Amino acid sequence: MLNRLMKALSGKSQSQGIVYAVLSYVLWGILPLYWKALKQINADEILASRIVWSFAFLLLIIIIIGGLRGLKQVISTPKTLIGVFLGSLLISANWFIYIWAVNCNHVIETSLGYYINPLLTVLLGVTVLHERIDRWQITSLVLALLGVLIITFQYGQIPWVALSLAITFGLYGLVKKLSNLSSIIGLTMETMMITPLALGYMIYKQVEGTSSLSALPLNIWILVVLTGVITATPLLLFAQGAKCVPLSTLGFIQYLSPSIGLLLGIFIFKEPFSRVDLISFGLIWLALGTYSFSRKEFINSLHKKRLIRFS
Repeated sequence: MLNRLMKALSGKSQSQGIVYAVLSYVLWGILPLYWKALKQINADEILASRIVWSFAFLLLIIIIIGGLRGLKQVISTPKTLIGVFLGSLLISANWFIYIWAVNCNHVIETSLGYYINPLLTVLLGVTVLHERIDRWQITSLVLALLGVLIITFQYGQIPWVALSLAITFGLYGLVKKLSNLSSIIGLTMETMMITPLALGYMIYKQVEGTSSLSALPLNIWILVVLTGVITATPLLLFAQGAKCVPLSTLGFIQYLSPSIGLLLGIFIFKEPFSRVDLISFGLIWLALGTYSFSRKEFINSLHKKRLIRFS
């Protein structure tokens, strides 16, 4: 079954890439429900646990599918290691900033960051990869930017945390797009590079006697171990999606995650939602609708020109 899954993940078509990307952002969107179950654990130790157990989970997959040879080839290629190391730094920084921000009551800024992130991703796709966008996509980009600006002005100051989250994950997506590695090999290497630091920190906290992992009930420990699966699965899907989908398209799919988080915040966590918030998010949803319409028009135009055929 696992071999079948990995074979499926090797698909290169854009339609498959969109499915992978959508699944990754849906999973990220519902992650707050999982982290709420671990609220008795310190955020720094949750981060360290995520890294260690993610590497363990990914290494297990590598062993099962016989990918150790591919892992050794990457290790012996210094040029490839530089890109992997850069990806490792970016995703680690993103995780750290997010956890720190939540612990310091900057939740609004983190939400803003993940709405800015798709805009930055589209910008990177156009400027760095020279991807083309049509007038409908430009219109949707402007609408989304307007919605984000309204939230920013409501916040009242430069949202450094939000910008940091957007920049680190936007650049991480670019690195994955440019990578020639399979998603499983690349992510395993990324987590392997930071696992020694994470494991060392966990041991230090235990020796110091300040670890919040010491006296956890069995059910919580199971959730801690499963942070590897919970963390690695959407990243694997994202890495594969980033390879198959234009970065400008990926940028708009990214709105799924903060939108799901918004719904959880309003209806599950009962967080306040003002009229200004409604206007801002309404513009963002309008941008999504405009972008979806632009893709339909693009496909229809190709169909009329007989550049593609529908079965």
